[in-house]
Amino acid sequence: MLSKLTLPLAAALLAGFTTTAQNVPPEATPFQMTGNIYLPKKLPATPERVASLKAPAGFTITTYAEGLDMPRMLAVAPTGDLYVSNRVKGTITLLRDANHDGKAEVKQQVAQKDHLHGLAMQDGKLYIAAIREVYVADIKANGTLGELKTLYKDLPDAGQHANRTLQFGPDKKLYLSVGSTCNACDEDNPENATLIQLNLDGLGRKIYAHGLRNTIGFDWHPTTRQLFGLDHGIDWLGDEDQQEEFNQIKEGANYGWPSIIADGKPYPANKPKSGESYEQFDAKAVRPLLLYKAHSAPLGLVFNRGTQFPAEYKNDAFVTMHGSWNRAQPSGYKIVRVRFNEQGQPQQFEDFITGWLVENNKSEFGRPCGITQHPDGSLLVSDDDNGVIYRVAYAAAKGTPKAKKRS
Repeated sequence: MLSKLTLPLAAALLAGFTTTAQNVPPEATPFQMTGNIYLPKKLPATPERVASLKAPAGFTITTYAEGLDMPRMLAVAPTGDLYVSNRVKGTITLLRDANHDGKAEVKQQVAQKDHLHGLAMQDGKLYIAAIREVYVADIKANGTLGELKTLYKDLPDAGQHANRTLQFGPDKKLYLSVGSTCNACDEDNPENATLIQLNLDGLGRKIYAHGLRNTIGFDWHPTTRQLFGLDHGIDWLGDEDQQEEFNQIKEGANYGWPSIIADGKPYPANKPKSGESYEQFDAKAVRPLLLYKAHSAPLGLVFNRGTQFPAEYKNDAFVTMHGSWNRAQPSGYKIVRVRFNEQGQPQQFEDFITGWLVENNKSEFGRPCGITQHPDGSLLVSDDDNGVIYRVAYAAAKGTPKAKKRS
């Protein structure tokens, strides 16, 4: 069912969120916020539907695990053990493909605390982000986790964007995405709408980049070591705005939210807090390198560091587009590839795995969410809608290289 909503710029309540204009310049021309709500009908991920998914020639997409409860973010160990979060129940689940046949036989809950979501792994430890906390636990020889120890417990409140994510950079430092509390507003806490660099001893942190509304998926290019991420655009600007932003994220940089959106457009509801004009503020902000269809909701991003895929995919990025709920014709519900040139710069988006939208886009049987690369070079992708983990592999690869043995 499609609903259309036209909202005055003044505060309006919609879908449980409050949209409020702040710092509106008195000379601003009045405008309306508008949008559609459309949720495709959910269907089960039957074997027949999974078999209908479309991938480039030579690739296969199969079910790695199923029957899970809202699997979100993923982290894979050198052994091949996969850790999966469920933020609603606050659980971490271990999945293991013991016989290396491309399907997990072992499923075991290994941790539970409120709101566990983002996962990152380094030096035999699993780091886990909740809303206001970051935990760390030793990974035992059998894949289970030791006690969850608190590194941080004073992160900003979540508000609208509670999905904290973690990644380790090439510098072996831990980076945390902290989304905005709102659709578009002036934040009271400077750590909201940022990427934060954390210390592994839990003592101190710094804002790495700001003006990022909600950059859930981010990763570093394998050779240039430059950081890239996809930021979620502002809602209620219509079906085609605001587009999702593919940014190179630089230390100390400002990415414009909430005053400047997409490729330099001023957002009338939020005049720059600094008192500068939009033009002055935009001149200091970093614009995106690429834009993607509005409301597609990018969630996971990973660079191809493996050797299983053909050479033309080397150092390209893969992004999960979770799918829209707020446009008349759905966008997303797919995995896309970001092509990079030899100089390490993004060139274009292209479809990689499609087909979760069916029945003329009126129904769906999957919403791609987390993504990680297995030691064998395949991609593992979670679907938090139907409780499935998918495996994307290149069929021409001879055999499945075994992961490292557990010590």
